[in-house]
Amino acid sequence: MENLNGKKVAILATNGFEEVELTSPKSALEKAGAVTHVIAPESGKIKAWKDGNWSKEIDVDAVLSDVNVDDYHALVLPGGVINPDLLRRDDKAVDFIRSFFKAHKPVAAICHGPQLLIEAEVVEGRKITSFPSIRKDLENAGAHWVDKEVVVDEGLVTSRSPEDLEAFNSKVIEEVAEGKHEEQTV
Repeated sequence: MENLNGKKVAILATNGFEEVELTSPKSALEKAGAVTHVIAPESGKIKAWKDGNWSKEIDVDAVLSDVNVDDYHALVLPGGVINPDLLRRDDKAVDFIRSFFKAHKPVAAICHGPQLLIEAEVVEGRKITSFPSIRKDLENAGAHWVDKEVVVDEGLVTSRSPEDLEAFNSKVIEEVAEGKHEEQTV
């Protein structure tokens, strides 16, 4: 397993994130030695979604308006249907995501999380996967969509669903350990 000591990873989410798509990568990154921060548009707690219902609340470590790309080595975008739909309407969230691409830093998105990548206008020409229902959206934005459990394209890690978390987490850790990728750009 990679040693991520000294690495800080932002996890951008808001109410309606798919619980395991935040908690599983967060746990895996921390076990590998990284520090993770759950970042949200507002302070306090955000509410998870699990099995078609609201679930537990997770503490927000930092407010979006108080952080920037220089504070972190990588970004993780959990899915859920509600979470990305709310975040893609937030200009600060979209700018924060785009800033990781401009800085050539690893970004990982799972399930419906890639909807945020469409909004940030960073998918054109990129090989990517996602939850099947947003395939056409990604293709229309210029992505090359493939049906695989995990896809890595120059520091961009994507997966389809919670069933892919083991492969997703492994590749996220690998990409964070590798650091910047010059082809990871807007």
